[in-house]
Amino acid sequence: MAIREEVYGYFIPSVTLIGIGAAQQIPAKIKDLGGSKPLIVTDKGITGAGITKQITDLLDEAKMEYVVYDETIPNPTDNNVHDGVDAYKANNCDSLITLGGGSSHDCGKGVGLVVANGGKIHDFEGVDMSTKPMPPYVAVNTTAGTASEMTRFCIITDTSRKVKMAIVDWRVTPGIALDDPLLMMGMPPALTAATGMDALTHAVEAYVSTIATPMTDSAAEKAIELIAQHLRPAVANGQDIVAREGMCYAQYLAGMAFNNASLGHVHAMAHQLGGFYDLPHGECNAILLPHVSRFNLIAKVDRFVKIAQLMGENTDGLSKRDAAELALDAIMKLSADVGIPSGLIELGKRYGKDVKAEDIDTMTGNAQKDACGFTNPRTPKDADVIAIYKAAL
Repeated sequence: MAIREEVYGYFIPSVTLIGIGAAQQIPAKIKDLGGSKPLIVTDKGITGAGITKQITDLLDEAKMEYVVYDETIPNPTDNNVHDGVDAYKANNCDSLITLGGGSSHDCGKGVGLVVANGGKIHDFEGVDMSTKPMPPYVAVNTTAGTASEMTRFCIITDTSRKVKMAIVDWRVTPGIALDDPLLMMGMPPALTAATGMDALTHAVEAYVSTIATPMTDSAAEKAIELIAQHLRPAVANGQDIVAREGMCYAQYLAGMAFNNASLGHVHAMAHQLGGFYDLPHGECNAILLPHVSRFNLIAKVDRFVKIAQLMGENTDGLSKRDAAELALDAIMKLSADVGIPSGLIELGKRYGKDVKAEDIDTMTGNAQKDACGFTNPRTPKDADVIAIYKAAL
């Protein structure tokens, strides 16, 4: 907590609906917010899996007009956002539904920012750069990881610079967040694993953040405990509704934590891997998390001891340092159990990307400017970031 005069904000959607069948309320909630013709921002995978139709069927039953924009890509770009803005304006939409994981939500938030404020998405890079409120907005989540359905974060790739822009703005917080585990039942194991490890990264980074508070701590601790309990069974059996619902709550709690305590250098560095190589965000986080945590450990030994305990490690009779090291072991064991690649080179090969040591200097320079790194418990020098990237290769 602060030892000087400082005010901490707490940002969260006005309404959150979590539970089996929550999606049934989407048409009513759009109307409650004042919308009548939403643009549905999603991706081809969601449409191909039949999830988009589940939502449009509900809107059809409610006799509500809508337009579907399903061109979002896994690391949404400035071009994605501006194409979505064109679709919104051309069809005279008056509200937004984002459907999917972090990519769809981030793209939709970008659309809303530009629709409401004008200009280009690049104008909003940084903290609270908007001046006008978003259109009526319901965020419908289909993964248990990013928590973007409830946060004030919007991450968009600038295609000209090949970097991810971190947009942190209280106005992009969705009016209504919705998590229905039934929409997550079809998630394949690899995506379940990646998004689950993303949620763990959110919780851990928020827990050791320099601006953590008792409110964010309570959310982060419960998120870590639930992820340790539910992620393995959710990956092993996607039809395990108990595990799916457990991960709904876990990732949302992790979102509550990082939405208000922010993040750290795991995300600052992972953003560069996504922007540079178009690698999946959750798996980049999972690979970097133990390495950055090792760097941070001496700053937050007691916190890492608690993380180890929350993840089920027995710390009895151990020194604080040895007990804290068990947190790193627990993270790596969970990551391995759910099938995350052991390093960045292996991850690159999985997705046909060539992760090269010679790119590290460029990524390091960009990572050091990333807003997510400002609340890391240790301030790394360039040489420290380079060493972490190399250790993670």
